[in-house]
Amino acid sequence: MSRSVVPTLVLALVPFAARAQDADGWRTDFSRHSVPLAEIVSGGPPKDGIPAVDRPRFVTVRQADRWLVNREPVVAVSIGGETKAYPLQILIWHEIVNDAVGGVPVVVTFCPLCNTALAFDRRHRERLLDFGTTGRLRHSDLVMYDRQTESWWQQATGEGIVGAFAGDRLSFVPAPVVSWETFKGAYPDGQVLSRDTGHDRPYGRNPYRGYDAEGAGPIPGFARRSADDRLPAMERVAAVRLGDETVAYPFTLLSDRRVVNDAVAGRPIVVLWRAGTASALDRAEIAQGRDVGSTGVFDRRIDGTSLTFAADAGGRFRDRETRTTWDILGRAVSGPLAGRQLDPIQHGNHFWFAWGVFQPNTRVAR
Repeated sequence: MSRSVVPTLVLALVPFAARAQDADGWRTDFSRHSVPLAEIVSGGPPKDGIPAVDRPRFVTVRQADRWLVNREPVVAVSIGGETKAYPLQILIWHEIVNDAVGGVPVVVTFCPLCNTALAFDRRHRERLLDFGTTGRLRHSDLVMYDRQTESWWQQATGEGIVGAFAGDRLSFVPAPVVSWETFKGAYPDGQVLSRDTGHDRPYGRNPYRGYDAEGAGPIPGFARRSADDRLPAMERVAAVRLGDETVAYPFTLLSDRRVVNDAVAGRPIVVLWRAGTASALDRAEIAQGRDVGSTGVFDRRIDGTSLTFAADAGGRFRDRETRTTWDILGRAVSGPLAGRQLDPIQHGNHFWFAWGVFQPNTRVAR
């Protein structure tokens, strides 16, 4: 990849701590921090230089189908009977959407450099927060800030790292990345983030063309710690953290098996993989990106019984105990348990280098 084609990556790799002038214009309490300030570097853009979407508008599935291609990736958030899709073709240009789903205030985020699409509850310590981009990175990952206290937050972990909320954590909201075809088939009445964001961007284009190509690696200088070499740096992993245990499920393993039955922190889970979702970071047009597939992670217990899953035809799955057929979203679509839903487990599809740097003691599924 030609690094010059990445607009956000002006290689201003001087540590934040060495640039006192960077504090100008911030109300952040820089005396409070849970990580070394020297690990935070400029990504190029200034504060809010990558603009968050603060007044999101939504369209119907039918309307969005005019400009979304079946294999394009979207972030799906379902709360309280309401489901919304946030296309990566929009998030790749904004990285943050402040919104509410099912009456719950959420922030939906995407860091292209780490491939981390994650959502959080915006309520914290009895305050309602909304978020913007700092223009900084730590270990290649987006550092965002809340506008109420201007505390800085690590997007990959949801941890407050600088300011009044340093050491705190936001609550994750399950936000799987699936294909547009999967979303619209499952949620025909869902809402879709509109391209009418108030900003002029070439939605559908990928400004990070070739970033995740085979043999590629993170931008030199942005990943400031040595990457764990148990997997290639840009291997995608379905990353799970439950209790004190973290596990990474490599996409190379998942695409071969399609199903992994496991237990994490004593909790029986299943990790599902289905082909048909394009990489947002491959080709110039996101819709043309190579197929990297999508994942779902769920508690595999129903009514106290642990189910054992296997791959079935048509990109679906079947449990051995009841012979019910399930989809990538954990919905029982036919069989004795038709209509039931597995409890989702929050996970992300991180690049390995990004997960490994924040979770160095993680177990790699084999």
